[in-house]
Amino acid sequence: MRFLCLHGKGTSAAIFKSQTTSFRDRLSDDFTFDFVDGFLSSDPAPGVDLFYPPPYYSFWNDLAVESVRKSHAWLRDLLERDGPYDGVMCFSQGCSLIGSFCLYHQAETPDQPLPFKVAIFICGGVPLQVLEDVGIDVSQEAWDINNKSAKALAEQASTDAILKSGLDRWVNAEGANSNETGLIDPTNVFGLDFTSMPKHAQITLPTVHIYGNKDPRCTASLQLAQFSDPKLRKVYDHGGGHDVPRKTDVSDSIARLVQWSALAASVR
Repeated sequence: MRFLCLHGKGTSAAIFKSQTTSFRDRLSDDFTFDFVDGFLSSDPAPGVDLFYPPPYYSFWNDLAVESVRKSHAWLRDLLERDGPYDGVMCFSQGCSLIGSFCLYHQAETPDQPLPFKVAIFICGGVPLQVLEDVGIDVSQEAWDINNKSAKALAEQASTDAILKSGLDRWVNAEGANSNETGLIDPTNVFGLDFTSMPKHAQITLPTVHIYGNKDPRCTASLQLAQFSDPKLRKVYDHGGGHDVPRKTDVSDSIARLVQWSALAASVR
């Protein structure tokens, strides 16, 4: 099972590789992971330079739809050059890239298969600008939650917050602390009404959605999970913030989810 791995904004392939070592070490050699740098240079994400040296990369440095679509063209070229890949595994902005790629694919070329069989999303969602561009109604409430959570993440991930509070810095103001997406009211998933979505607004391959209930941006992670087919998705709360905890129980659980994804992909 070969995975393409896409990191978060202001980090790198080497950083994402380090972040995922604990659970990947629990997997057999049947699983391989190809970590790739973003194609744009970037400033470090808040707090990243405290732990990891440069260089840092991103897939876009602004949230214009044109910038996101440019990253999709880059992804297609990479898949054609270095693929095929059985799956993708991504963190933060990497999730935004893959999630938006899947939604545009369904909107524009629904009769063609996606170029991978499974997606593992860690602490990430889809930009609201993209949702509007594919014909989804985004309420003012959704925008307010989005902007508030993005600001909170920047503050809580900062070097000052790390040095002052350590892991205690993570606080999710929206109270999205359930790992059971079935408990979420589909008419109002942090401002999005999933009962009135266009038919094409669904990710149709097996997905794993990993988030932390203390992550200010976990609202975006849970929104992304709702775009996935409930019969083909697994949702897991690792209990932390905007990161990948290395605790034994978390690493064991994520490794099992990666194994599940391989099985789910094999029977499709």
